[in-house]
Amino acid sequence: MKNKTYKYVTVFLFLLPALILFIGVLIAPIVMSLVYSLFDLRSVSTEGMEFIGLGNYKELFTSGSISFWKALGNSMLLAVLSVFIQLPLALGLALMLGKGIKGERAFLSIYFLPVLISTVVIGQLWRKIYNPDYGILNAVVGSGLMPQGGWLGNESSALWCVFIPTLWQYVGYHMLLMYAGVRSVSPELREAAKLDGATDGQVDWYIVIPSIKPILRVSVIFAITGSLKSFDLIYVLTNGGPYHATEVPSTLMISMLFERNRYGMGSTIAVLMIALCFAFAIIINAVFKERDIYGKK
Repeated sequence: MKNKTYKYVTVFLFLLPALILFIGVLIAPIVMSLVYSLFDLRSVSTEGMEFIGLGNYKELFTSGSISFWKALGNSMLLAVLSVFIQLPLALGLALMLGKGIKGERAFLSIYFLPVLISTVVIGQLWRKIYNPDYGILNAVVGSGLMPQGGWLGNESSALWCVFIPTLWQYVGYHMLLMYAGVRSVSPELREAAKLDGATDGQVDWYIVIPSIKPILRVSVIFAITGSLKSFDLIYVLTNGGPYHATEVPSTLMISMLFERNRYGMGSTIAVLMIALCFAFAIIINAVFKERDIYGKK
């Protein structure tokens, strides 16, 4: 009995530093944000803050001056584009490279390189590409196709111009995840399918893709939650403009915190972002949950 107790105490002491770090970095800020969201807090000091309950949440969903629905809609559009454009492109690259083509390692490095670059640097790079005066985009497609106000200054084109750098930066990240899964598929399965007359496309569709379902689930979760909490690239490119055309919850939260000094409302947006990320992760896990041979979950 004493040996068991000693063992548990030892394990707890070894885990204690990580537990303290986890609580201090993740749990405590979430709890504080939840508490602050229930108050009308308009300064860094907590003195004199007024408890308003769910007032911030009500204002966020009903006030037309905050444009939360617009920001959330932009995030959801980015999530849809990421799932249906970015991930299929990454999967196609992974399947192609997983067949052992010539220069495989070089292609992997090239596709993954944008992931290693700072997002702020990427934002500045694409600002130069989109520049209406000397940008390379106008040199390629012609300035006559540029919308009025510029690529980033036009409401109809700004969000698409934000998505393209996101696609360019993270397609290699998802590709590498999927590539690792593709390479882990047993060669014997491929050979057996080909002996039965299956084409390369049928092998990929019926054997490889079902085998990497767990990785696809992770990629979908990362793509959707990443779109919901996207900030730095949008902040550098447009700062949510023009006229909130690229506003997302993160840029709206920063605006509330540091431009309007509404710390309670900023905390409310943060809480909703956390709740949405958790909710989508649970939904995606449920969608991808496989049944066993008896049809039970």
